[in-house]
Amino acid sequence: MIFVTVGSQKFQFDRLIKAVDALVASGAAESGAFAQTGACTYMPQHMRHEAFLDREAFRVRMDACDVVVTHGGTGAIIGAVKDGKKVIAVPRRARYGEHVDDHQTEIVRQFGEMGLIEPCMDPADLPAAYARALSKDYLPYKSNTARFCADLVEYIDSLGGDR
Repeated sequence: MIFVTVGSQKFQFDRLIKAVDALVASGAAESGAFAQTGACTYMPQHMRHEAFLDREAFRVRMDACDVVVTHGGTGAIIGAVKDGKKVIAVPRRARYGEHVDDHQTEIVRQFGEMGLIEPCMDPADLPAAYARALSKDYLPYKSNTARFCADLVEYIDSLGGDR
């Protein structure tokens, strides 16, 4: 099962919803899909969907899926990777009115280079990205929060500061 999330931005991401809808229509996603469509104007024809999900409904959908297809937001990516899901991330692009700039392109690229996700830079490439995601294993997410905090404490101590 695929869970699609485009987040809660005020911007549409119709290109992604259309691409997943076409993937489901093609039969490639045998167990189907559910999409959280946000501000999208395109209404999927081949998968169930809701514009927004509350926290509990989101958790239920996340728990039920094998693959998460998401926009390139760090929160969505990290949340899905922490849950041990295979993640395909597609960056929103400013030129299509999906965001104010193209910062998600770099986010998706970096997570892909780290071996955590399957980057898909264009929704038109989703069928190939989906096939790769099904056949690959990805690295687990490891938080660096503890290391960051230890480094910060060490730095403050080196300045003679109080904790």
